[in-house]
Amino acid sequence: MAPGTDRAAEALAQACRSVTMAEMRDASTAEETPEERKRRSRKILRRLDREYPAAECALRHRSAWELLVATILSAQCTDARVNKVTPDLFAAYPTVQDMALAPLESIEDLVRTTGFFRNKSKSLKGAAERIVSEYGGEVPSRMEQLLTLPGVARKTANVVTGTWFGKATGVVVDTHVQRISERLGLSAGKDPKKIERVLMDLLPRSRWVMYSHQIIHHGRAVCKARQPRCQACTLARLCPSAEV
Repeated sequence: MAPGTDRAAEALAQACRSVTMAEMRDASTAEETPEERKRRSRKILRRLDREYPAAECALRHRSAWELLVATILSAQCTDARVNKVTPDLFAAYPTVQDMALAPLESIEDLVRTTGFFRNKSKSLKGAAERIVSEYGGEVPSRMEQLLTLPGVARKTANVVTGTWFGKATGVVVDTHVQRISERLGLSAGKDPKKIERVLMDLLPRSRWVMYSHQIIHHGRAVCKARQPRCQACTLARLCPSAEV
């Protein structure tokens, strides 16, 4: 069989496996009562605690402002890339006031490699200007205030309130949390707001922040998008999607 045929056959087999796993997940979780799902979620949380007891935000930061900037830059970009960009950015413009006064073109040059750099630069400068003019140069700690800043939606606001201010205002839903929560049968669909609401109803408020940190670590280490390492997964026995 030609190499191209081999690849096509493997792609078809993978697609069939994906459909089969999706059907299995839908069937198994459909039979689960809300109370059974809640009990299973508690077991998942305990296993996450054992596996990732010290999970924390991967974006390097020393202040609420630096975390806000890093989170805005992380949209459609890896945390590793953001962590390479922010040291030079903060060296050039170390404070909110500095960023508010920075030439837009200079910010663009510094964040170019994070992708969508023009929009992100406008958001950074606009957020800095609003924080200076409306909040006395201090990043606000309340969700409704953060949402008034350019470039800030619920995900970014949840990162800042949860990680820096220690307030559980919601669940951060990034691609890892969306993917793995669905695989675990805890949520469904692609709408981050709906997923967040489902997870907020399911999980104890005291776990909203840590759950996201732990799931993000788990997604990078084990439950990867294309080739999840189910054999090495501590959650496999609790996961309706596990291929074990």
